[in-house]
Amino acid sequence: MIRISIDAMGGDHGPAVVIPALMTVATRRPDIRFVIYGREELVRPELAKFPKLAEVSEFFHCEIAVRMDDKPSQALRHGRWKSSMWKAVEAVKSGAADACISAGNTGALMAMSKFCLRTMATIERPAIAALWPTLRGESVVLDVGATIGADAHQLIDFAILGTGMARSVFGIARPTVGLLNVGVEEIKGQEEVKEAGRMLREANMASMNYHGFVEGDDIGKGTVDVVVTEGFAGNIALKTAEGTARQIAGYLRAAMSRTLMAKIGYVFAKGAFDRLREKMDVGRSNGGVFLGLNGIVVKSHGGADSDGFAAAIELGYDMVRNNLLDRIEADLDLFHARNPHALSSRKSDVVTDAKE
Repeated sequence: MIRISIDAMGGDHGPAVVIPALMTVATRRPDIRFVIYGREELVRPELAKFPKLAEVSEFFHCEIAVRMDDKPSQALRHGRWKSSMWKAVEAVKSGAADACISAGNTGALMAMSKFCLRTMATIERPAIAALWPTLRGESVVLDVGATIGADAHQLIDFAILGTGMARSVFGIARPTVGLLNVGVEEIKGQEEVKEAGRMLREANMASMNYHGFVEGDDIGKGTVDVVVTEGFAGNIALKTAEGTARQIAGYLRAAMSRTLMAKIGYVFAKGAFDRLREKMDVGRSNGGVFLGLNGIVVKSHGGADSDGFAAAIELGYDMVRNNLLDRIEADLDLFHARNPHALSSRKSDVVTDAKE
């Protein structure tokens, strides 16, 4: 059985969206069990609508719910040990759950996850990885907002983390990996990116196929399976893509309703437009994964509907089923065994920073 802990109070809609999503996933995945945390007066009425869900779930009342506008420091101060978000993350640490899903405040969820689960031994900073729809299918893009700015060592960490996720979710033995840059030429870009590229090329890891530098338009093309960048650029790229998808959808709706002939044409082309809408639906790729922690945490979009939240749950399920953490740890061990200077130089940097 795979056990998933749920922060039922997160997101714009709370239990009204979360609970139906659990029922959807429970129907598809008979080997799944849920540990649900939230306020009883709001969760129990929703659970009562799905008697079969209650058979595969445990519910625990939590008086505190982290608000969407809480600062991470506020959330930690008021919600540590007792909020639904903290309890859901803590369930992973204690072994009561294999993964945690929340649609709550991203900053608060990251702060609680780092505090409770801690980062893996050789990882300095975690990353948020997103599944990105492409012309070839889907790619993993990271970091999309956890770490603003990253040095060469951290970019290599992200490459290894993203490779582990691609192997687990896509079932690819050796995913292609690219570093996001302002050009594909080796002489272009920031020094950190060029240094990371050199180290990845020399590492020649068996678990990844390092492609080289990729540009922004390569993300949508699906040029590589894993796109690596730091959180500032990654978050802007993600928000731009989501906004562009909504913009194109708005253009199409306006064009199809402008004239009678356009409306008639829409009727005949409805199937094609439905497929386009499905491809552009950001909810179908919902779920940002916190990678680099000693546990699996998935952040659902706050405005996701029940289908979107169900997609986030199934993403967590797939990563547990395919041993994501074990894959990542094995890849990290292999890289540092072959490149001991990378870890030693990182430790010396930490000592130097501490002295300064």
